[in-house]
Amino acid sequence: MREVVTSPDAPQAIGPYSPAIRMGSFLFVSGQIPLDPATGAMVEGDIAAQTRRVMDNLGALLQAAGLSFDDVARTTVYLTDLADFPAMNAVYGTYFAAPAPARATVQVGALPKGARVEIDVIAVASR
Repeated sequence: MREVVTSPDAPQAIGPYSPAIRMGSFLFVSGQIPLDPATGAMVEGDIAAQTRRVMDNLGALLQAAGLSFDDVARTTVYLTDLADFPAMNAVYGTYFAAPAPARATVQVGALPKGARVEIDVIAVASR
């Protein structure tokens, strides 16, 4: 059984997908880009500001599902420029306690709405 998870503190889906889906103890969170949930607009600023907004969007969806970053098992980070990796990584790392989740990071040609970063997560309820 699939249950849709949304949050007023995270952007609504911009296409035919759900922001997050809970299946049993798993939560699959769709890739989040740096959209301000209040305005639907891209956040201003550098890759650090964009990464912070993405992580806050992910956190809002995790919280809506009764989970936290401690429950994240896997992430995928999409960057339009791997030169942004160090700054993205510095912000990303502040959201996770050790041990950090497994992760893949890839460079892509483009992201929706001109975003420089997109991140998705898979979390598992352990409680």
